[in-house]
Amino acid sequence: MTLVLLVGGLVVALVLVGLFVFGLRRRLIQRSGGTFDCSLRWDVPEGGDPSGKGWVYGVARYSGDRIEWFRVFSYAPRPRRLLERSAIEVVARRKPAGEEELALLSDAIVLGCTHRGVRLELAMSEDALTGFLAWLEAAPPGQRVNVA
Repeated sequence: MTLVLLVGGLVVALVLVGLFVFGLRRRLIQRSGGTFDCSLRWDVPEGGDPSGKGWVYGVARYSGDRIEWFRVFSYAPRPRRLLERSAIEVVARRKPAGEEELALLSDAIVLGCTHRGVRLELAMSEDALTGFLAWLEAAPPGQRVNVA
C-alpha cells in the first residue's frame, strides 16, 4: 500500500513539474514582449486544406526583422520556425472554414503566405493580424515587402 501511494505521489509530482515548466517556458518567451498567439500550418497544398489538419498552436515573437514561432506544447527553448520579414509574402486572407473552426481559436483570421517558396498559413486574432501587417509594411527602406 505504501508503495502505491509513493508511486502515485511521484506521478502527481512529475505532472505538476511538467505543467510548471510549460508555464515557465511561456513566461520566458513572453518576457521580452512583442508576442502574440499564432497557429501555424506549414507546407500547405496549393488549393488549401479545409480539413483542419496540420494546425499547430503556438506563440510568435517579433525579434528584429524576423518572427520566432514557438510551439506551445513543447519544452524546446528555441523557436521551431524563423520567418524573415523580407522573405514573407502574404497571398490571401480568409476566415476559417469547415473543421478549421474547431482547430483554431474562435476569433482567428487565416493569413495565407509564402516564405522562401514554402506555402504556409498563420491564424491569429484580428488585433494580432493588424500588428503583423504593420510590422511587415514597416520594413527598412530598400527591402521588398509583399502584402496582398
